Amino acid sequence: QVQLVESGGGSVQEGKSLTLSCTASVDITHTVSMGWFRQVPEKGREGVAAIGRIGTPITLYADSVKGRFAISQDHANNTLYLQMNSLHPEGTAMYYCAAGPVYALTAYYYNYWGQGTQVTVSS
Repeated sequence: QVQLVESGGGSVQEGKSLTLSCTASVDITHTVSMGWFRQVPEKGREGVAAIGRIGTPITLYADSVKGRFAISQDHANNTLYLQMNSLHPEGTAMYYCAAGPVYALTAYYYNYWGQGTQVTVSS
């Protein structure tokens, strides 16, 4: 049974940094991609970053976070990370960890999801 559990969310000041973590079950090792998505009231669930699990860890980032966010993984601890720097109030959302068979930033392609962790960025 696949289990994805996010942690690290909270309230931070604009311009500060925050790191999210996602601990995955061993079943996730069979997936092609893992990613971070966020649910914003006016846009629903959108892709933030994704990382391939096969071969070299190629990454994808949404244009809105490229250069500020960094996705990484620690296979030894079976953990996915999202380092968020220079946070904007627009980054306020529920962040979800996901895993699936397609390397993409579209939620439709992912079939395993965590419960989410709230991030609130104040001005």
